[in-house]
Amino acid sequence: MSQEQSIVLDPTHAGFDADARPSDLGATHFIGIGGAGMSVLAEMLHAQGVPVDGSDRERSAKTDRLQSLGITVEFGQQADHVANAQTVVYSSAIKPDNPEIVAAHEDGKRIVHRSDILALLMNGKQAVTVAGAHGKTTTSSMLAHILVHVGADPSYAIGGSIQGPDGTTLDGGHAGRGSVLVAEADESDGSFAKYHPTIAIITNCEADHLDHYGDEAHYRAAFVQHAGHATGHVIICADDPDALAVLQSLPEEVKSHTVAYGTTPQAGLPDLGGAAYVSISSESESAGSGAEHMVLHLPEAVTGGDPVDQHVTLKVPGIHNARNAAAAITAAVLLGVAPAEAASAAGTFLGAARRFQIRGTVKQVTVVDDYAHHPTEIAALLDAARRRYPEHIIRVIFQPHLFSRTKFFASQFAEALSKADDVIVTGIFPAREKQEDFPDVTASTIVDAASQLGDARTSSWIQAVDDMRLAAKMMAMRAHHGDVIITVGAGDITQMDDVLLAALEAHRERCE
Repeated sequence: MSQEQSIVLDPTHAGFDADARPSDLGATHFIGIGGAGMSVLAEMLHAQGVPVDGSDRERSAKTDRLQSLGITVEFGQQADHVANAQTVVYSSAIKPDNPEIVAAHEDGKRIVHRSDILALLMNGKQAVTVAGAHGKTTTSSMLAHILVHVGADPSYAIGGSIQGPDGTTLDGGHAGRGSVLVAEADESDGSFAKYHPTIAIITNCEADHLDHYGDEAHYRAAFVQHAGHATGHVIICADDPDALAVLQSLPEEVKSHTVAYGTTPQAGLPDLGGAAYVSISSESESAGSGAEHMVLHLPEAVTGGDPVDQHVTLKVPGIHNARNAAAAITAAVLLGVAPAEAASAAGTFLGAARRFQIRGTVKQVTVVDDYAHHPTEIAALLDAARRRYPEHIIRVIFQPHLFSRTKFFASQFAEALSKADDVIVTGIFPAREKQEDFPDVTASTIVDAASQLGDARTSSWIQAVDDMRLAAKMMAMRAHHGDVIITVGAGDITQMDDVLLAALEAHRERCE
């Protein structure tokens, strides 16, 4: 057996004692430092005075930012990059045969998963984690935005960027001077079992990442365990039947400090076992307004005093964002923010980057970009698009993310995408997977599933086009005044927004 074959990278293995601090790390090297989650952690350690460097395959906006802060980034990955490191950090995308992993192992260096660094940063903080199959980035971004708005200067580690005013983008990582740390808790590899937050938010528990968990029962059990680690409160969505099942599986002592939230009247829910309930009453304006109006009914267990009916107006559309806001505002109030202040701050939130982000309009055709990559996320996105653009043709270019997810959820993807008028499915973004391991899974897998839906439109509304650049040009050519084109997926489909806008502009010039 070779040296690299004997190396086991286990993201669920805890790398530090509970009383460890960032100063214990010594010189720290990040493999894949330009990744959304890794770059945030590197920046936070750097802000705390830890010597940090890293490597990545290629230059990006993230690596540019890190270099601007004085963090050394090497491109390409080779053994000598870890020569001066005491701690080497990897993500679940890194394989045991990575040359930097092999060199670190041979030299006996401390090798830890990115989740160990996040757990370390939580020590000594009021940590709030956000877990769930979808909604993590928006909910954690909104909570961070609220806390920044009220002057709390939180630290936050969010696996994406935040839409700022005037089209600017704010980075998803910040090392604040306040006592609160807001972080996404990635459930994909089970590593969120290491976290012991003050508040654990669970946006939903719909089955995902079955390549890791094997089945829905093990996936759900991981959330039950995660919730049980919260030292303060658990905040969980009761509209999601799987999350509701997690709530009902919690030990009584955990239920006693749990706050559920949802749009369902409490009388219509099963017994919550002593958990408090924040109900959401939607008061959305007429379709097409682009605003989401609601009232949150905050009970005594949340306010610490009298119940409060708090009006909230959001700039981000969709009932799913009303739920995200309910979780973020509830957490903020539990952290000591006045309900009215939390609601006011939430009302100025423009969304996480790549969450219903309008990228431009040409020839009265609007181009929108969204990170949705799970069937439920796509359905929520298209429902929100219908609310905002009720009389418009909705066209989608969808890039599936992971062969395994496409295989498991092909029918659900087809059903969610059927909410659009016109869909092109592009080649699958592989991320950590390889096509040869899934030889029969392609863009056509979803198109074939769509043919089984019995849609009255037949299959003409959806097609497979592997080349996403070609797909973008095709969609631009068939768009008309007033149409909305949405690029959808967690991979590099976002790069096609500029292609779409350029193609729309060229088409307009030819037609004038």
